[in-house]
Formats: sequence, C-alpha cells, structure tokens
Amino acid sequence: MVHSFPLITAHSGSMNTLDHTLFSVETGLRLGADIVEEDIRVTKDGIPVLSHDDIWYTSDGRERHISQLTYEEISELQFDVTHGEQREKMRICKLEEMLPLIQATGKIANLDLKVDDSIEPVAALVKKHNLLDQVFLSGCEKDRAMKAQQSNPEIRKLLNVDARLFLSMEYENLVEQICQDALTAACFGINIAHLVVRPELLDYATSKGLPVYVWTVNEEHLMKQFADMGVASITTRNVEALVQLKQSMLGELL
Repeated sequence: MVHSFPLITAHSGSMNTLDHTLFSVETGLRLGADIVEEDIRVTKDGIPVLSHDDIWYTSDGRERHISQLTYEEISELQFDVTHGEQREKMRICKLEEMLPLIQATGKIANLDLKVDDSIEPVAALVKKHNLLDQVFLSGCEKDRAMKAQQSNPEIRKLLNVDARLFLSMEYENLVEQICQDALTAACFGINIAHLVVRPELLDYATSKGLPVYVWTVNEEHLMKQFADMGVASITTRNVEALVQLKQSMLGELL
C-alpha cells in the first residue's frame, strides 16, 4: 500500500535552536515543516506563554513559577537556560507573539497544553486571530480532552496517550480503549510516543478514522520506518533530515 508522506512537525527547539523561542518557530517554518509544535502554560493572570515547565531560574539564580507570576512580572525577568553545553539567557514569549508567524505562512500550530487552565485562554486567542483552521491542541489525555470538548468544541484536538498504559494492559485491548477515548472526546486523531506504535495500532485507528501522530523521531532510519508504516505526522527536532527524506521518497515515486 502506498501512503502519502507524513506531515512534518517541527518540535520546539528543532535544529538545535533554543526551545520556546520565536526563532525556533521561524526555523521550523523556514525549513519546510507543515506544523510547528509548542508547549503552552499560563501565567497567574491567564496569559498563555511558550513553556514546557512551570519552574524557571533567573540569571541571578532565583526560582520562579510561571503560574505564580503575572506576565508583566515575568516580562521584567531574564532567565538562564541550558542549551547543549552552554548556558544562555532568554525571555518567555507569549503565545500571541507566535500566532502571527503561523497565520502569515498558512502553516499549522500544534499547541501542547501542559495545564487545564490553558484551555480557555488559548481557545480565546485562536478565535481572536481567526485561526481555527491553523491550530490544534495536543497534550490532552482523556480528561483534558473532554474538558476542551465541553468548553470549546470548535477547537480541534488530538488525544495524547500516556505510554505507561502499555505496561498495564494487553496491546490490542489498549488500542481499542485509546480509539474509543479519542472518539468520545471528539478528537480528530491520536498523539503518541513512537516507541509504543505498532502496525496494529495504525490499522485499528485508521479503521476508526483516527490519524496517528508520532513523536519525537530524530533518527533518519526511524523516520523512514514510520513514513512507510503510514503515520499521519512525524514530530522531530531534526526537521532538515525529515524534509530531505520526504524529497527523496517522493522523488522515487515520480
């Protein structure tokens, strides 16, 4: 069976850029990603920001929590982050700074929600910027997906799968449960760690109309493996390699 090439999703910090920066977003878009992924938290005053963790450390070593500060307070701080073997200084960006970059390119943003409190302010921004067709949510396990569906059913979302579940159930039974959870929460697909993906998951999900998005695949041989399996999207930090693989594989079909 011949599959179309998966959508290329640029993980935050792709191509050795600093995570959660506008430069990271711009790099993914410039290199040809179809989707750019970013983690989202909210400040004390409900401003969505680009961040995986709640805790950050300032340049003078003080611990600060995004959830305990207003954005105005955060904007006055400079943070130290580890980048490879170096320490770099950065500021925390608002989601609203990222969205115009997505809108201008016509590409897609995958917003990985880290807390339930992010659902409402993120949905409000998406609607404000008329980006319902260019944004979807991830980071939504069953309960968060249900909350998002109940409050903002027009926002598309993937069901996130906790890979630890595969340690507690038979694979086939869990696949059925995952797909049922996705359908119950009106998710348009499944977002899952590549390490637990087998052909039977893809086959069953496809039969239910649920595309499978896999993360995070940085090795070229695994990119080809999952492309051949027929996943709908591959999230990677190595965007350049995945773009080159796409060009190579599509060239072989010509």
